[in-house]
Amino acid sequence: MRKALWIILGVLILDQALKIWVKTSFTLGEDLVIADWFILHFTENPGMAFGVEFGGTWGKLLLSLFRIATVVFIFIWLKRLTQKGIPQGGIIAVALILAGALGNIIDSAFYGLIFQASDAYTVAEMFPEDGGYAPFLFGKVVDMFYFPIIKGYLPEWLGGDYFIFFRPVFNLADAAISTGVGLLILNQKAVFKEEPKEEISAEN
Repeated sequence: MRKALWIILGVLILDQALKIWVKTSFTLGEDLVIADWFILHFTENPGMAFGVEFGGTWGKLLLSLFRIATVVFIFIWLKRLTQKGIPQGGIIAVALILAGALGNIIDSAFYGLIFQASDAYTVAEMFPEDGGYAPFLFGKVVDMFYFPIIKGYLPEWLGGDYFIFFRPVFNLADAAISTGVGLLILNQKAVFKEEPKEEISAEN
């Protein structure tokens, strides 16, 4: 369990340090081009993955509460897995998923309280005098990684439209979740193995 906790802590520190730096250094929509295929693009996600929203205010609240419940479930699951002594690959996978989920929950829960709203002209201030931009659980998740690795036009028989791969903008917490899910698939036999059933002999 100690190794899992170190993984979670390490991901959280890196994730939050990067998000806070971007939030307090970039205007909304600003780019930092590191390479043609590697761009830091500051955007904020108010809802689910890829910016999906549902249900307005109540939908956002339910989503935040669902995320918290999910994290509690994953933590209990991780603790049980470590007690079973499963291979390290499975422990690392679940720890990464938990760390990523926690990283994004921190944004949703607290960023609205501690940051000024970002826009295309103003860099947000941390702990502004007039308060944050949203109440508890209504903050936006900071995203920044943009990898337009392949650009071009589809063949005419597919419409000939311009396309970019990979288009979604994501953060380190999202990457940790995706990596964790990949590792979980590779280690699924060890993680989801059934406990041997004890044979109970009936007394005559």
